[in-house]
Amino acid sequence: MLISVLLLWFGVFLLFFLFRVQRPKNFPPGPRALPLLGNLLGINPQQPLKTLDKLAERYGPVYSLYFGPRPAVVLASQKVIREALVSKATEFAGRPNHLMVCHITQCKGVVLADYGPKWQEHRRFALTTLRNFGMGKRSMEEKILEETQHICAEVEKHAGKSMDPQHLFHFAASDIICSIIFGSRFDYDDPYFKNLILMIEELTKLVFDPWAILYEIAPFIRSLPLPCKRAFELHDNVQGHIQNAVAEHKESWVSGQPRDLIDCYLDELEKRADKGTTFEDSQLAAMLFDLLIAGTDTTSNTLRTATLYLMTHPHVQERCYQEIEEVLGSREQVCFEDRLSMPYVQAMIHEAQRLADTVPLSMFHTTTTDTHIQGYNIPKGTVVIPFLSSALHEEGQWKSPHDFNPENFLNERGEFVKPDAFMPFSAGSRMCLGEGLARMELFLILVTLLRRFRLVWPEERGVPDYSMVFGGTQAPKPFHVAVHLREDRN
Repeated sequence: MLISVLLLWFGVFLLFFLFRVQRPKNFPPGPRALPLLGNLLGINPQQPLKTLDKLAERYGPVYSLYFGPRPAVVLASQKVIREALVSKATEFAGRPNHLMVCHITQCKGVVLADYGPKWQEHRRFALTTLRNFGMGKRSMEEKILEETQHICAEVEKHAGKSMDPQHLFHFAASDIICSIIFGSRFDYDDPYFKNLILMIEELTKLVFDPWAILYEIAPFIRSLPLPCKRAFELHDNVQGHIQNAVAEHKESWVSGQPRDLIDCYLDELEKRADKGTTFEDSQLAAMLFDLLIAGTDTTSNTLRTATLYLMTHPHVQERCYQEIEEVLGSREQVCFEDRLSMPYVQAMIHEAQRLADTVPLSMFHTTTTDTHIQGYNIPKGTVVIPFLSSALHEEGQWKSPHDFNPENFLNERGEFVKPDAFMPFSAGSRMCLGEGLARMELFLILVTLLRRFRLVWPEERGVPDYSMVFGGTQAPKPFHVAVHLREDRN
């Protein structure tokens, strides 16, 4: 018996010795990694961000973790995030190609494509087209304000009662991006649209759950009927909708008369037909998928976060309402330009974005060459995780780093200011394409809602829970809001 135990321990020791993890020379420090598993057992799957915070306290703002056999470098302060993504943008602009989400999208599109001419051309096209279709202009305001009327009509149905705003905000955000890329919106009661939104919600949760990590370190599970396989099915279903929309556009497309982003892409395909080009149907489908997912989930979850904090901080809500009334007066509709006269409303919205923390780990980067940061060597191809959440809650950067306080964005004169640590859209060459659209949506939708309704926490729901559900994007837990019509406005 004793001999058997000794042999077992010898085997374990031998296994550990043969497969032990050794960090490269002058690589960022981090916790000891186990053979094969790396640091996976040391990360709390329910609250991974708390684990990363504790590691930053122990090892500093630049440290390393092993996800299975692969090392990753975590950047955990606004200073080092900006050094990497802004000052050394090209060196940190790569994307990994081994993650489940990369395999799902085949590394195409504008979000997960690796750094190079193909990505650069498509990002430039997407930015230009979004601007041409009104991002940051009056024409886009009109689309969003039209959508706010649909939102208000739906909210008004629940006046005097409570409602769960989750799907409503998802429908609204998705309809706005659909009007840009597909040229049309859906009715909120459309069963097809509801199913599409549910698939998007489920997919964004699956791409960063524990099964996604196992997918990477245990390839043999990929053919099993597990949640990671469901993610591929959901992607194919959403892509089916996109490809149908592209096929319909091709039948009615008229060269040089674009109605939406798809038509613009078809125009580009025609211009480049006789030349070498990275533009093709599969890239179009992938780019539309990126814009649809990114334009739906992050904005919706930020609107939900703002609603949660506004109804549980009625003094903030009332101060916003008073400022809105002072600026708009008898005018029926708000416009985006009004934000310049509403510093407190702007501060509230930015504070909601800060606490929403919708993409806390950004999208993973990789280094495109051997480089260094804060004195540490980072070899080419190393996965880099910009821990945006660390900057959004960083001590010393905010007056109230852990509480809802619009004063975080106001100076001593009550003017709106934006600290360098505010980076919910990431930073540098890979920052979110839709920042301008999101800012416009949040301002116009929230001002319209606050002017017409008073949002109240339903007392029967007990104590508010501000904790977040981690996934591909982070979201508040489900909640209800009681809706009261403002008598002076209705």
